[in-house]
Amino acid sequence: MVSGISPMRILVSNDDGVHAEGIRALSEALAACGEVIVVAPDRNRSGASHSLTLEVPLRVTRIAETGYHAVKGTPTDCVHLAVNELVRPEPDMVVAGINHGANLGDDVIYSGTVAAATEGRHLGFPSLAISLVGKTHFATAAHYAAQLVKGMMVHPLPADQILNVNVPDLPLDQIKGIRVTRLGNRHRAESVICSEDPRGQPIYWIGPPGSQQDAGDGTDFTAIEQGYVSITPLTIDMTAYSSLAGLGAWLDLQG
Repeated sequence: MVSGISPMRILVSNDDGVHAEGIRALSEALAACGEVIVVAPDRNRSGASHSLTLEVPLRVTRIAETGYHAVKGTPTDCVHLAVNELVRPEPDMVVAGINHGANLGDDVIYSGTVAAATEGRHLGFPSLAISLVGKTHFATAAHYAAQLVKGMMVHPLPADQILNVNVPDLPLDQIKGIRVTRLGNRHRAESVICSEDPRGQPIYWIGPPGSQQDAGDGTDFTAIEQGYVSITPLTIDMTAYSSLAGLGAWLDLQG
């Protein structure tokens, strides 16, 4: 570190919760890149997507053993609160993860981890989300997270993009390399599972994600299956530009 230059400040969050193994591995790896500040949900908030808590106050607890900030809220709450109130000076980058499981294809719609990175980008900071396609080799994912953060310091992303990174659940020496990919997609999710509580009242469980539908060449699914790290650039602007002219013409025909 050059004398007189402040270290990079990296805000870390996730959706698996502040006590998750993945966020510990990520924070430890990123300590070599700069100052790490962890602000994460106080419990597992997987599937929270880009939701904000608006009708109840957010409560924050600082965990003495780690210094992490545990927020009673969603991953998006955590990043929003950190940037706008808790972290001073502001962070230079937002990194979300390491997610316990894949965020491939349509998963990004529901993922709280991807949403945390998206919120970081929305607030003006370079951001990436990283997921381990499994629950064992967090050190492998942490290694690639640190590499990518260092790379983003030199080669900043466009202002409307984040990186969605998925890492095979393999030892580091078994990873074949890195591929830049597009999102695949899944079949329709499996049915809702109906059961009963002890009082005989119906309860419902959301079923697991659907199987792969588009897992062809160039997709994130294929890269993972072949033992490569998948990196997919995601754009924050969801406008379907290719449809603008056609939609306008259709509306003109309606009078």
